[in-house]
Amino acid sequence: MKSVIRVACLLVFSTLISTAVAVETPNPAPNSDPTYQQLRNLGLGSEAVSVKDFTLTRDAAAFHLASGTVCFLAPVQGKVTGAVFSGDGSMTLDPPVSGERRSLKLLSHEEKFNETYKQLVMRFTDSTYDEIKKAGTAASGGCDPDLFNDSRHDLRHDPYLRFNLDGLILQDVLGAQPGGLFVAFIRGQKYSPKEILAIDPHGAPPILMPVAPEEVELLTYQDTKHGVWASFHLGNEYKQGKVANEQNNSLIHIDHQTLDTTMEKSGNLIGKATTTFVSQTDGLRVVPFHLFHRLRVQAVTAENGQSLSFIQEDKDDDARFFSVILPKALSNGEKFTIVTSYEGKDAVSNEGGGNYFPVSRDNWYPNNTAENFGDFTNFDLTFRIPRGMKIAATGALVSEKEDGDHNITVWKSEVPLTVAGFNFGKFKLQEAKTNNPVYDVQSYANEQSPNWVEQLRNSASTSDLLNQEHFGLQHENALGTLSTTGLEKKALAEGQLSLVLYSDYFGPIPFKRLAMTQQTACNFGQSWPNLVYLPICSFFDGTVRHQLGLDFQDYGYWKIVAPHEVAHQWWGNTVGFSSYRDQWMSEGFADFSASLFIQLVEKNPKKFTDFWNDERELLTMKNKEGYRAIDAGPLTMGYRLSNTGNGTNVPRQLIYPKGAYILHMVRMMMWDRQNGDQAFKATMQDFVKTYSGKAATTEDFKAILEKHQTPEMAALGGGNMDWFFDEYVYGTALPTYGMQSSFDKDANGDVVFSFKATQSNVTDSFRMLVPIYLEMADGRALFLGRARLIGNTTLEQKVPLKGLKDAPKRAVLNYYDDVLASAN
Repeated sequence: MKSVIRVACLLVFSTLISTAVAVETPNPAPNSDPTYQQLRNLGLGSEAVSVKDFTLTRDAAAFHLASGTVCFLAPVQGKVTGAVFSGDGSMTLDPPVSGERRSLKLLSHEEKFNETYKQLVMRFTDSTYDEIKKAGTAASGGCDPDLFNDSRHDLRHDPYLRFNLDGLILQDVLGAQPGGLFVAFIRGQKYSPKEILAIDPHGAPPILMPVAPEEVELLTYQDTKHGVWASFHLGNEYKQGKVANEQNNSLIHIDHQTLDTTMEKSGNLIGKATTTFVSQTDGLRVVPFHLFHRLRVQAVTAENGQSLSFIQEDKDDDARFFSVILPKALSNGEKFTIVTSYEGKDAVSNEGGGNYFPVSRDNWYPNNTAENFGDFTNFDLTFRIPRGMKIAATGALVSEKEDGDHNITVWKSEVPLTVAGFNFGKFKLQEAKTNNPVYDVQSYANEQSPNWVEQLRNSASTSDLLNQEHFGLQHENALGTLSTTGLEKKALAEGQLSLVLYSDYFGPIPFKRLAMTQQTACNFGQSWPNLVYLPICSFFDGTVRHQLGLDFQDYGYWKIVAPHEVAHQWWGNTVGFSSYRDQWMSEGFADFSASLFIQLVEKNPKKFTDFWNDERELLTMKNKEGYRAIDAGPLTMGYRLSNTGNGTNVPRQLIYPKGAYILHMVRMMMWDRQNGDQAFKATMQDFVKTYSGKAATTEDFKAILEKHQTPEMAALGGGNMDWFFDEYVYGTALPTYGMQSSFDKDANGDVVFSFKATQSNVTDSFRMLVPIYLEMADGRALFLGRARLIGNTTLEQKVPLKGLKDAPKRAVLNYYDDVLASAN
């Protein structure tokens, strides 16, 4: 019996030694994986073929190699992952959707996209090697290795790119199955000498910007011409009717994040992230994460302490993503946990005076938000900040204590969140509550000014200061107070009133606390769950902003910045968006919500009409490139419209105001004299309830709208809302309206209203319900009814106004900007 016990003890002791060895294994150096190093230092191999009249078809792209030589890269793990072509060739791209063809035509100024080239570099994990080799014959000459080296240099160092393609290729090289990646670097002769055509079944790689879940993209990255020119799904998905922006083709879903973060006085951030994710593909070996490039990873381990290899290139090169190499391939649905230790001083900036600016908002911890902002994750957060400071963060505050030189707070997400964030500093805190519904509202403002404000205050001549990042505008020298704590109550009140108003219109949200926090940047606001970042200049009084020139062509920004950001607690934080195609709902709906605040809280009719006039002006004024935002493309192209062809500011001037107008038009179509906004409220509350904690698509919103549409709307569209979405969401329509009217008397002395309502500058199929209002002598605007107009047409009618003896002052179409149209 004793001998048996001795053997058992030895086995246990042996196991403990084995475990200890696994835990104490030295951490591998970054980028040290031998297969990755082969890819990173790859060059041309010895294999080359001559090709003639060969066409390589890749989805909607066709690469015609008229004549020339193809040299293959050296194999890695027995797999050839690239080739260089020199000769005469061309590439045609024929997107399977009309909107993308229109975009290409607008940017290329040609009916058909047909690029010519003499040099082409291809990287691939699909069947490209086999297809070219089969079509070619042995070549007697070689290729210039600089062609491949130049494309590699661009990827690693070009400021528009800096994308680690080697890390992406590694996934398929280590995998047991062939991959589907294809990336072509085209030295174009017609449109741009720097073009990339990329295809990936897991979503086109976010080289310039995320376009996933779409798998195909064309982009340019020349200094004077850069942007995404086309993006769409695989052709067979359109043929099979499987196209949907909510499709889930990303590699992982992050289920849980435990983040332990220390912020030092210098702004240095020290983090430890325990990340649990679920594989969404078979054979997953390499997992990319979005992490701020100046946060440097020290080590990655598995949950059991096993050290894992990882990839993170130099912070000034292709380090936008870092990747973890798993010890074994995961199957679809398999869960895995990693622990990442990282540190860096540039993710948070010490702005002076106890002010800290979170530079890195969505990637201060490893995540996949660069691909999918509709991925909801559970968070447990611990923050250690310098003693004497306060922090506001996403989630609910669980505990707070002081420990030596640090204030330690613990936060937990009440529901899964799209993103986690924080703001800290030497804050002054004010708090309030709302009763119906119940919310805890907080306002944080710094007691001291950041350095740039102190410089502004103390400078005798401040014109040079205004060229810094925070401003860019002119001002007078005589400034009033630049203190921000004086307007802290205003931010608190705007938070309270916005929460109550939006809850009434859109229904409840799962967050019961909201922090309105001051940030040191002057030119933008932002909103994460439970947390609003307000620009410091919104805490300045109006006199100071005027003296600084901040109200010049501000298009009402300072009036709505707080209500707009609070609205994101619904739009973006409660209801996520599925892809960049659907982001217009987040920004546009938040802008619309701010209009409700102006109308129903401020109760100023002029500010309300001014708001919509400003929105229309943003849409219709020409930029320096000569384009109006409304003409550049449909809303669903989103931030892709930011390019040097259309203008880099086009998305801001399109997504926000037009998205707001669409929801405004829906509201006005649903309004009636008896029930007011009840139908609209029911629609929006259903949308929020249905997609709370989910990523919604444009089509999801359309389906909810069709469910609640009024009989008038249903009659105009034959039971669906295709007409409206085709015109305003997927189209670029901007009708023009006119009306001639008169008022006469009938035999009883009642007023008879005669009018001719005209709709023009539209297609024959364009249809709209156009409201008619009567402006009375006392200034009231009375809703009369809606004219049903189809195509370029004029509706002529006489309407008896029974019981009305005194003629109205005038009749007006579109009195409340009910329909987005050209200004009269």
